[in-house]
Amino acid sequence: MRPVVFSIYHNRFEKMNSGSMNSGDGEMGMGASGEGKTAGQPLSDFLLHLEDYSPTIPDAVTAFYLQTAGFETTDPRIIRLVSLAAQKFVSDVANDALQHCKTRGASQTSKTSKGKDRRYTLTMEDLTPALADYGITVKKPHYFV
Repeated sequence: MRPVVFSIYHNRFEKMNSGSMNSGDGEMGMGASGEGKTAGQPLSDFLLHLEDYSPTIPDAVTAFYLQTAGFETTDPRIIRLVSLAAQKFVSDVANDALQHCKTRGASQTSKTSKGKDRRYTLTMEDLTPALADYGITVKKPHYFV
């Protein structure tokens, strides 16, 4: 159900941009039905959809970290918006780490994984360069034996 919400907004944004660029009538966001939309209408629609959205990161966790950082809000839509942004950030970092793992694994060919689907493991070796792309430096701790 969650990807549908994203695709609805993606398609609406494309329709709004293509309608305003191609129509030439000066109305911003003139849709196929002929109704004009203001510049803030897609944002208010998005905020209305956030009320029904349940993010992967729970609201209580996001609210705790927002409160720890000194941010106070009573609007649950703001908390869900921050949860959605955090979810996208984690997803982007995980995807980048997977790409690093695939490129590193492409140079190392193993005989056991040629015929079957390969399983990938998230390691610090892959996560460190993915986080470095976002300006986050991760250093391995010193291990004492």
